[in-house]
Amino acid sequence: MISIIIPIYNEEELIDELYRRLAAAIPTVTEDFEVFFVDDGSKDNSLIKLVEINKKDKRFKIIQLSKNFGHQQAYSAGLSLATGDYIAMMDGDLQDPPELIGKMYSKLKENNLDVVYAKRIKQNERSVRGFLMNRFHWIFKRVLDVDDADWVGNFSFMTKEVKDTILLYSEKNRYLPGIRFHTGYAQDALLYDRDERYAGKAKMTISKLFVLALDAIFSFSNIPIRLFLLIGSIGMIISILGFVYVIVSKITGVAPFGWSSTIFISFLLIPCKLRSWA
Repeated sequence: MISIIIPIYNEEELIDELYRRLAAAIPTVTEDFEVFFVDDGSKDNSLIKLVEINKKDKRFKIIQLSKNFGHQQAYSAGLSLATGDYIAMMDGDLQDPPELIGKMYSKLKENNLDVVYAKRIKQNERSVRGFLMNRFHWIFKRVLDVDDADWVGNFSFMTKEVKDTILLYSEKNRYLPGIRFHTGYAQDALLYDRDERYAGKAKMTISKLFVLALDAIFSFSNIPIRLFLLIGSIGMIISILGFVYVIVSKITGVAPFGWSSTIFISFLLIPCKLRSWA
């Protein structure tokens, strides 16, 4: 059995086409499947369309979140309810072709893998969004220290064991592609050309992508901790040198009346402020 998880947020324009392609593609792999549409607090008619699909085809199920929790949380909700022996994750904008799920399954079985993830061949830098995404993938690849970690997203196919392991991670702000790599299971890439959006506009704004990028980098790197430790250490050294200067100035009589106590307190606050900022 295969469980397919698809977050949906304000996608009423393409839901019918998404259903049509899924209903045509997945039975070529197996007749035993379930699709979880995770409605992430949609404000348009997405939920109404999903209910209509569910009424005529019970293989297509709905998880309705109480509000817009975000892309990664929507995937996590689907993972928690998936019951299949294999689990596929794909975005609902049809940039991830449902027809590739069969190829992912074949590659996983033929190569005795636990995960097959889709890796994009084309990287578009013609827009600000594309340029920033390229920079993020370049950084994340080096942070994670995995050669194939760049230009890899949520689109993937995995065993139930991998899914169960991912659910054991307790991070509140999750970046699932990074967690998937971090599990350590046998995995490999399937190269593909990512399609353009079928309809509508991208729901992940540049600001949301920036926050997601920070979650990804900070979750899988000790660089921020080392940076803040360095800043705190520098602050402590400055304070110690300042204390020595204040004491010497007081003893030699160079410092005017009241100056020493004021400066002493100022130097004392430097490491406290740096620690608070970090």
